Amino acid sequence: MSLPALDSPRWQGSTAAFLYGMRSITTTILTLVLFATYIGIGALAHDTHFSLFWALASTLFVWAGPAQIILLVALGSGATVIQAALAVTVSAIRLFPMVVSVLPMLRMPETKKRQLILPSHFIAVTLWVECFRLMPLVPRERRIAFVNGLGLGLVLSSLTATFIGYHLAANLPPLFGAAILLLTPLAFLLSTARNCKQLADVVALVLGLALFPLVSLFNTGVDILISGVSAGTIAYGVHRWRRR
Repeated sequence: MSLPALDSPRWQGSTAAFLYGMRSITTTILTLVLFATYIGIGALAHDTHFSLFWALASTLFVWAGPAQIILLVALGSGATVIQAALAVTVSAIRLFPMVVSVLPMLRMPETKKRQLILPSHFIAVTLWVECFRLMPLVPRERRIAFVNGLGLGLVLSSLTATFIGYHLAANLPPLFGAAILLLTPLAFLLSTARNCKQLADVVALVLGLALFPLVSLFNTGVDILISGVSAGTIAYGVHRWRRR
């Protein structure tokens, strides 16, 4: 499904933009990847003895696959609620730069802060990637409604997958469950590579991949953070140097 032209009268009204956002989940392979991932998360919730209600609630309110896995494994292994909450919070910090990079694409001078609460909740890696692909095709005044529709569509798809995975858990081979969880980082890597438009984007991605094996030799426990911050800082330096 292609979106209407920016000046098309079909963009008139927030409802139309919201529905275009919901329909846009059919235009990306990441929806299928997310669906498969949440089948695995649903199965994990079943195997760690969570109820279906709490499995669905974690998908709805946490809305981040890695953070949900941390939550389920931590509580399932006997950690306290405070310990699990701290672990999930640390994991969620990685989403902060994504929110910061997307919100300026949605805001207008008259935008109220409360209008950005729901889009901010929906911004995880999948929606972040799709925003950079789709936002240039959406009129700025309709972007909040569009992102709300896109985010809700992805959440509903994931809730459905969580439900299916929970009930399939008894028949889901452990190796298959682990494999479908691996789909997510691979798909995000390929999608990020596809969306690299500037030299700084390419430098950050290539350096991040190159530095991680080296940094992991030090067994710091935060290897991804160190390699990512280092690569991003160098890429930013390259960007500033080229602008001079």
